[in-house]
Amino acid sequence: MRIGIGYDIHRLVPERKLILGGVEIPSIRGLLGYSDADVLLHALCDAMLGGLGLGDIGEHFPNTDPQYKDISSIVLLKKVSELVKEKSYSVNNIDITVIAEEPQLKPFKEKMKQNIARTLGMNTEDLNIKATTNEGVGYIGKAEAIAAYAVVTLKPLK
Repeated sequence: MRIGIGYDIHRLVPERKLILGGVEIPSIRGLLGYSDADVLLHALCDAMLGGLGLGDIGEHFPNTDPQYKDISSIVLLKKVSELVKEKSYSVNNIDITVIAEEPQLKPFKEKMKQNIARTLGMNTEDLNIKATTNEGVGYIGKAEAIAAYAVVTLKPLK
């Protein structure tokens, strides 16, 4: 077994869609980034890459490459999944924590899990998504940013 951890944070800005876990969430602000800025999926990609010593998401999908401008992070997750398979591993389980003051994420967590499970070819039972606030502390607590942590275990393919 291999273990990886990932983290990402992006600022909230007006006139951007809020995408988390591949789900568009109704909001007056979205996350600022070169891609769709999906912090949940970026943290997950970094955890998968880290578990196999394959660097980080910025090395594989640099924000200087026009092909990644506004790209869906589901596409990036699929590409990372292919790298994991090339190394003869698969995702065993995932645990993700999203830190945001707003909006309420509970109504969207199941759809996020379905998107991730479908993309990685795994069961939703092997995947957990939690949401919490930052209790008013810092940029996240002032609703100026959203962050996510992801932990992944990887198992060798048989």
